[in-house]
Amino acid sequence: MKRLRLNALIVILGSIFMLYSCKKNKDDEGNEDLSGIEVHDEENTIPIDTTRFEAFFDKYPDYKEFRSDIKELYSKHNHYIWYDKGGIIEFAQVLYNQTNQLDEEGLERKLPYRNDLSNLFYGDTKKDPNLNAELLISAMYFYYTKKVYEGLDKQASRETGWYLPREKTSYVASLDTLMRDPQLIVKDKKEFFTQYYNLKKGLKKYRDIEKNGGWGTITLDKGVKALKPGDSAAAVAQVRERLFKEGYLKNNSGKSIFDNDLVEAVNAYDKRHNREIDSLITPSLVKELNVPVSERIKTISVNMERCRWITPKLNTAKEYIAVNIPSYRLHYYQDGEPALVSKVVVGKELNKTVVFSGQMSYIAFSPYWNVPNSILENEIKPGIERDPNYLAKHNMEWVGDRVRQKPGGNNSLGLVKFMFPNSNNIYLHDTPAKSLFNKEERAFSHGCVRVEKAKELAVLITKKHGDWTESKVDKAMHAEKENTFSIKNKIPVYIAYFTAWADEDGNVAFFDDVYKRDDRLAQLLYRS
Repeated sequence: MKRLRLNALIVILGSIFMLYSCKKNKDDEGNEDLSGIEVHDEENTIPIDTTRFEAFFDKYPDYKEFRSDIKELYSKHNHYIWYDKGGIIEFAQVLYNQTNQLDEEGLERKLPYRNDLSNLFYGDTKKDPNLNAELLISAMYFYYTKKVYEGLDKQASRETGWYLPREKTSYVASLDTLMRDPQLIVKDKKEFFTQYYNLKKGLKKYRDIEKNGGWGTITLDKGVKALKPGDSAAAVAQVRERLFKEGYLKNNSGKSIFDNDLVEAVNAYDKRHNREIDSLITPSLVKELNVPVSERIKTISVNMERCRWITPKLNTAKEYIAVNIPSYRLHYYQDGEPALVSKVVVGKELNKTVVFSGQMSYIAFSPYWNVPNSILENEIKPGIERDPNYLAKHNMEWVGDRVRQKPGGNNSLGLVKFMFPNSNNIYLHDTPAKSLFNKEERAFSHGCVRVEKAKELAVLITKKHGDWTESKVDKAMHAEKENTFSIKNKIPVYIAYFTAWADEDGNVAFFDDVYKRDDRLAQLLYRS
């Protein structure tokens, strides 16, 4: 059985029930020591009557979705799990506390039958075993793991345009792991895609800002196109306060003059959000800063949900390429470390770049561009009707009933393309239209991903996988005849969609929801 992603409710169950926190020792990292937590052994178990389970589901119909999980759990054990001869075990209380903190996981606190569970845990926990109470706790466990670890089901995630593969986990087996070693709760911190934990820190930060009143609205004087260093205006003081609250300024002087401290803060904000660093307060900057903190919290929450759909194996992957559509960035990792970051151009609204993954198997230098049928019908053929010399002017030719563009500097794919064969016909490639990379919003392509640093990416890959030199890559790119470089150990490529991204300290960068998917995901998330 493969190692399970939950692996015993790793970090997220790491906070211990408040009634017990003062009693527990802590390890060197400040985690609670659960070595002495009460988990019953086989000699102390109590048999359970599985023939009475249906009556429970009749009484608690909201938990019927977990019927098969619960039956599987007790078919393996055939005894009470959350009770032993001393009453409710301590670990059940830990689980209850965590389930009541779903908001810390970016989820709404909508625990079914909350009052019944509250009465159970705040009453006499030393009572004799009760079948309904036992099954309520098991149902609560599956509710928690489904919400926090699994998230929305595969079909719901596909409704938001997400086609990256998702792993299937058995939470029955995960509970077995918990019972064998409760200390796993705090020891292992790699059961989610790492970005989840970073965003969780960010969520707390922005919730604290909201509790302290959020931030106000910035108002530029009418007709102002930009405020530059040295200018004075009420808006300057408003921007200063706003950036102070988000942590870009250590102190808020309250000054209305655009001084060096504020210049540094504005530039730091622009850098984190992939904006042009220009030392200016512009209407576009003000528009971003005026997004309410409640909206930022929602954005973080929906991106935490997306993290649930990413395999945690990515945390230890040595080599891969990741493209984040909303940030217009490509990241290439070698030996587990960032090797290259490049701007990219992605698909426009009518030709959205698909969220999926593939395996890069070869690089084509001086490539042909095989014109997709949609472009042939909608653009090429109308161009030929207007101008009989259209193909020759664009260095194109017929090949059967298809059209392709010959290799060369004006080829739409540029001088190199990176191939990871897929049904979406998506790939990474160079482009002759370099000016597009100077724009902050870069959704212009027909769906493929144009890479600004295409040559640098080719150099890094061919050096690692074939000991090529930069001059050899340059020669292959300008051969004016298609030639390929095979990649024996294929490189995973992930095309993803994150509108919020946080560093290890919980500092969050927000990106435009270019395909308008956040609201749809939020609706699915909060109705479930």
